Amino acid sequence: MNINLLGPPGAGKGTQAKRLEERYGLVQLSTGDMLRALVASGSELGLEAKRIMDAGQLMSDDLMVEMISARIGEPDCAKGFILDGFPRTTPQAEALDKMLEEKGLQLDAVIEIAVDDEALVERITGRYSCARCGAGYHDEFQRPKVDGVCDSCGGSDFKRRADDNEETVRSRLKAYHAQTAPILPHYRDKGVLSSVDGMADIDEVTRQLESVLDGG
Repeated sequence: MNINLLGPPGAGKGTQAKRLEERYGLVQLSTGDMLRALVASGSELGLEAKRIMDAGQLMSDDLMVEMISARIGEPDCAKGFILDGFPRTTPQAEALDKMLEEKGLQLDAVIEIAVDDEALVERITGRYSCARCGAGYHDEFQRPKVDGVCDSCGGSDFKRRADDNEETVRSRLKAYHAQTAPILPHYRDKGVLSSVDGMADIDEVTRQLESVLDGG
């Protein structure tokens, strides 16, 4: 089973992908993680990726698809994979389709985690984590049981991501709507697109995703 999770930054794709990995024996393929691993490998493709990144340029669609092609050919992807972070544009979606077709594969489901922009801004700008163990918290929705003390490790040092500010979040949402949202019709026309309510609680979103994948 090969899945693509779509949704803006902060929609919960990473959290849900981890749950689907465990439930179905799939492998989450984050393009960011793949790029870092590719560069660390020192392969010919990795050196090319490093040169492009060091120059501050964006990876070409061809190079991204080549990287994904190599990754899904590895043994741990035999049961299937979950794409997270790619494709971001319609040309990338078309290039991905072509590559999968050449391998005799396809995307069995493309699922949009739909969210409300304003609620998402509140969700992202309010989140923070324990600097010691990484446990996640939120100003409104998930505060520590004792103020200033991590529930998991008892640490008292917390941190926020520098890009979890309103201006950056709104900029990322604008980019998503301009570039990535237009690929939804591409998958709708292929009959593989579904949508779940990303504003529901985490367990309910998981239930909706499993319902789509189990044909319920």
